[in-house]
Amino acid sequence: MIDTLTHYIDLIAKIIEVSGVLIMFFGLFLALYKALRASGHFNNDTYIEIRQTVGKSILLGLEVLIAADIVATVVTEPSLRSVLVLGFIVLIRTFLSLSLQVELEGRLPWQNKKSAHDE
Repeated sequence: MIDTLTHYIDLIAKIIEVSGVLIMFFGLFLALYKALRASGHFNNDTYIEIRQTVGKSILLGLEVLIAADIVATVVTEPSLRSVLVLGFIVLIRTFLSLSLQVELEGRLPWQNKKSAHDE
């Protein structure tokens, strides 16, 4: 019974991982489609839109991959090593997500959308 449950949870984790990769993959193709569609009038705004699309798809894909790592850790035998590996993976992916969000929005997630100099 436990082996069957472990197998299915592991399968679900793999499906979530594939979903995260597909989100990034299709986000890239969506951005390329936008670039081809705007090829006649490619300007700075088009570049920013494409960059935002790619960045947001990577950001969402990383969040999904973090969820997959957490689910996958549930099925492994709990050990200090597996917890440390999960911790480092989540730390790295969270840092990447935070960096991307700052790059895309120009502010930290906990800052207000309006800054003091915009008022």
